[in-house]
Amino acid sequence: QVQLVESGGGLVQPGGSLRISCVASGFTFSVYAMSWYRQAPGKERELVASLSSTGRNTNYADSVKGRFTISRDNAKNTVYLQMNSLKPEDTAVYYCYLNYFNTWGQGTLVTVSS
Repeated sequence: QVQLVESGGGLVQPGGSLRISCVASGFTFSVYAMSWYRQAPGKERELVASLSSTGRNTNYADSVKGRFTISRDNAKNTVYLQMNSLKPEDTAVYYCYLNYFNTWGQGTLVTVSS
């Protein structure tokens, strides 16, 4: 059974940093590209960042370029999203997404507020 479990969300002040994680199971993690999406209150879900199976190729939304970094550890079946210089508009539920199997995690809430 393909499963994605996110963790690491929380409350952080503007300008702060946070790293969220997504642990995958039920498939050969190292073979597939992974992505992070987010959904803010009242808005549609949007792509934040994506990463190839090897980790060599990445893609970022313009709104997070230079602040967020997606990475993966294939030995740990985990994909990460390092978020720096956080802004209130980054507040959202962040979802891990497995493109090939069209599978979502349950989400982790990130709140940026003073």
